[in-house]
Amino acid sequence: MSAAPAGALAASTHEDELEAEQAKDIWAMSVFGHHGRLDFTAISQSWLREGTKRWAIQDLIRRRGDGVTTVLRAHVAALAGLSESLRIHRSDHGLIIGALGRHDIEMFLQRLAYLEHCDEISALSRSLSCRKVHHALRQMRLLGLTRAGDPLGGLPDDFGLRREDIPRRPDRQASHRALPPEILAQLCDALPLLRTRTSKVLAVAIELLIDTGRRPSEILNLPWDCLGHDHDDNYVLVYDDLKNNRPRRRLPITETTAKLISAQQHATRERFPDGNPTELVLLPASDQNGRRAMARHQIGRTHRDWLEALPTPIRRSDGSSYDLTTITPYSYRHTYAQRHADAGDALDVLAELMGHELLSSTQAYYQVGEKRRRAAVDRLANHRFDRYGNHIWRDAQALLDDEHARHALGQVSVPYGTCREPSNVQAGGGACPFRFRCVGCDHFHTDPSHLPEVKAYLHDLLRDRERVLAATDLENWAKTEALPSEVEIRRVKDLVHRVEEHLEQLTPVEQADIATAISAVRRTRQVTGLGMPSINRQPDLGKPLERP
Repeated sequence: MSAAPAGALAASTHEDELEAEQAKDIWAMSVFGHHGRLDFTAISQSWLREGTKRWAIQDLIRRRGDGVTTVLRAHVAALAGLSESLRIHRSDHGLIIGALGRHDIEMFLQRLAYLEHCDEISALSRSLSCRKVHHALRQMRLLGLTRAGDPLGGLPDDFGLRREDIPRRPDRQASHRALPPEILAQLCDALPLLRTRTSKVLAVAIELLIDTGRRPSEILNLPWDCLGHDHDDNYVLVYDDLKNNRPRRRLPITETTAKLISAQQHATRERFPDGNPTELVLLPASDQNGRRAMARHQIGRTHRDWLEALPTPIRRSDGSSYDLTTITPYSYRHTYAQRHADAGDALDVLAELMGHELLSSTQAYYQVGEKRRRAAVDRLANHRFDRYGNHIWRDAQALLDDEHARHALGQVSVPYGTCREPSNVQAGGGACPFRFRCVGCDHFHTDPSHLPEVKAYLHDLLRDRERVLAATDLENWAKTEALPSEVEIRRVKDLVHRVEEHLEQLTPVEQADIATAISAVRRTRQVTGLGMPSINRQPDLGKPLERP
């Protein structure tokens, strides 16, 4: 009888190893291809412990990346909290599965509320614990573990958390870790210090995190041949989205980033000249074959040391110091996403860039972007002008409320400001009854964010006047009809002069503040309607960073 193939024997041995590990109460996650250990011993009821292990195995199938063990530990800890509640509040300690019910869930919820009241857990921890228990129990039922003969066989239907049982997660935006633009700019200015303090490969890893917004695990596992081109011969980064199991993703990058990668490719080949390029990683560990990537903790430690060594404080635009302990390697991913959200990139485009399976994950960045846009509108509210160039002084709060309401409803923008004429607003800006004679209309207002368009309009008027006056093939009546009005030219000149004069009278700090607000508002502005300029932008997926 012939022997079984070596591959089949190896597969059989691995399956036996997996089954043996699953039977234990403490798993060595290396058996499943991950790091660390997963401990189920805090779950005292055997039915809940075995059910949790069965669910964990199924959850492992769909997860990728280097944070799998951490995620599962959080769910096991939440279920251990449920186990402890049953052990404390029930005379049978939760061992009789058929005797459980809604009352036991309510006792668990009350216990978490009490622990929060005593400051033993935070409001966030309470919310997350409920969310994880709700998810895990629901998945166990969907896996069929409540059938007879399975770990949860006989579990009553009312033993489970409802959605309304989960406390609202507090301060969702407080966890947002995107760096303000001025902070990122200062960190980029400090990159030369990073290059002198650590090995080149670690410095490259951190620079790639800043440039590309990829997850640390995705940067660490870049293959040596990760630099590619698109159909227009622009550079792209070819990487594996490990978390979502999507290999060979292609991300547009700048020439600066491409040069950084190319230099690192050359350095890696010099270190391992005999290695097969298809087996090498771009950022190899200090071993002898170049096929193993650096450990993630090396990036974290190097990044922390770099920030601590900065010779001058990192400051916000208002002069206050920025807390450097809040900046982690993952912060650059949030910053990358926020930069594109602020630039007005579409939700589906940003979701694709970030590798988000749920649009709700991407939507968080747009919520923060809306707050920034609203703050920018607030700053511009006291710098508005009518058609004569007169500075409009109104009740600030009333103006702001009205301004934000119009934005929420899809405010109509006209070529050089905003229009309040009812029929034009109702038509989305395409039905002006006065043929878009904005600078002669009382419904027209403008602010400094529209100054480039006003100047361009003045230039067009002057150019058209010269062209019509120089024409020799027009009759006089046609010239008169085509000739721009001298009154309109004078009105637009006065408007430009008054807005510029107003800005010049501001302090340097106020001018910088207004410039930032103008930039934020213009990035998200949509102008529609007949004869109106379009500021529709295509997403700049490879938007460069100003860095040395």
